[in-house]
Amino acid sequence: MKNFEKYTRQYFEAPAAAMKWTQKSCIDKAPQWCSVDLRDGNQALIIPMSLEEKLEFFEMLVKIGFKEIEIGFPAASETEYEFCRTLIENNLIPDDVTIQVLTQSREHIIAKTFEALKGCKNAIVHLYNSTSVAQREQVFRKSKEEIIDIAVYGAKLCREYREKTEGNFRFEYSPESFTGTEPDFALEICNAVLGIWQPTPEDKVIINLPVTVSVSMPHVYANQVEYMCDNLKYRENVIVSLHPHNDRGCAVADSEMGLLAGADRIEGTLFGNGERTGNVDIVTLALNMYSQGVDPELDFTNMSEICELYTRVTRMNVYERQPYSGQLVFAAFSGSHQDAIAKGMKWREEKKCEHWTVPYLPLDPTDIGRVYEADVIRINSQSGKGGIGYILETKFGFNLPKKMREQLGYKVKSVSDHKHQELMPDEVYRIFEESYVDIVSPLNITGTHFVQHNGIEATVSLEYNGRKAAATDNGNGRLDAVSNAVQSYTGARYTINTYTEHALEVGSTSKAVSYVEIIGENGASYWGTGIDTDIVTSSIKALVSAVNNMLSVQ
Repeated sequence: MKNFEKYTRQYFEAPAAAMKWTQKSCIDKAPQWCSVDLRDGNQALIIPMSLEEKLEFFEMLVKIGFKEIEIGFPAASETEYEFCRTLIENNLIPDDVTIQVLTQSREHIIAKTFEALKGCKNAIVHLYNSTSVAQREQVFRKSKEEIIDIAVYGAKLCREYREKTEGNFRFEYSPESFTGTEPDFALEICNAVLGIWQPTPEDKVIINLPVTVSVSMPHVYANQVEYMCDNLKYRENVIVSLHPHNDRGCAVADSEMGLLAGADRIEGTLFGNGERTGNVDIVTLALNMYSQGVDPELDFTNMSEICELYTRVTRMNVYERQPYSGQLVFAAFSGSHQDAIAKGMKWREEKKCEHWTVPYLPLDPTDIGRVYEADVIRINSQSGKGGIGYILETKFGFNLPKKMREQLGYKVKSVSDHKHQELMPDEVYRIFEESYVDIVSPLNITGTHFVQHNGIEATVSLEYNGRKAAATDNGNGRLDAVSNAVQSYTGARYTINTYTEHALEVGSTSKAVSYVEIIGENGASYWGTGIDTDIVTSSIKALVSAVNNMLSVQ
């Protein structure tokens, strides 16, 4: 591409990065979570949420398990102020939940913020100012010392207003645009603020390190986080928080590596909604931990309900391929994938596996409220016999022989290919039923009578091409005797190659299912299925269906 020369690196590597975090291979406990859906997420919406919608969203976040929820910027608008007061005055904030509000380092804004929080049981006042080279030079046109003065001034005001306002308040500071700030300067300004607030074990302070704009690879950010964690004053009384944005598509990686580097807390949004390309997707981040055997301490067991409410009140969509939450993330259309999943599920059942290791599925869809039949095996022209067989077995109770599944697979794929659309399970069953189950034309057997004579002698009452007749013949078993009687009367020539049966496990425990494969004189294979309360009758129905399939071709 042209003009690449005009771009350059806008980040600063941490001095003498020890990279201790690279020695860790996993996150072993959940961080403190803070949802910023109602502030950062809301301000990024084309149509911001109404008061009623915000209240509904807040209730959902509490239900999911968030203990810290940033609710807005009370001094920014009357709507934001009203939302804050509504939560407090109507006692809508549970005792174990802390609301968080944002404020700039300006006295009238800080004053309005504390006015909005009056009487709040638990709140975090989040102070910020921009610190990056670009912001200092281009926006504020101030020196480093002047930028520090802004932060210190705001920190002092927050302390003063806390002392004269009813409520329980903690503090958070963000050097906004941290990733474009020299690490030593970011450390200097954070330590200056900490010097004003003097955190203690009973009154810890949050230092938030936002990826306001993502400008580097995740390992660079992790080194910056590690540098801050190693050098912040009062570290034992400081909660290091991360607030990654997703400009480079690395917000989840930034968060995971930042946690390995020593961070304690994550600020993000459900499904990653936020300015530009969004914030870190807390659903993805939490379920990444969950899939590694770590309790995220958030409840996403009803993902469909969460997606529905989110979509309705934000007017945003959850992308179909969004990790874990998208409608298609567990869907397997590929025949080889479907076969592997089906075999993996059977393996789990047979071995009574303690741990989840099913191919292609990083977690059990049922753990987040999805169902296998609707969400995992999806049938289209790319599907194979394994997926089609899995649908028929799990949803309808038919365990087709392997070769029959293959033959049915071609029929189903052909229908999907011609329709240019996915087929639902009921459509797959209809194709199976119409192709193989209890076919009674041009041949139908209406009655059978057996006697023990030269093996088994069968007399069958039949209809063939509209004519009623009876035929008698012998065989080494009942099905063989009926088959010989059919061949002697119709003149059809074939051999029975496969016969299997089982109880119908879905819908009825009193019916038997039989599958019969016959091989015609031309070497072609024809299948039939019979269903009946009597196993002999079901096997005869399967034979008749297979013969009719052969006769229809001939």
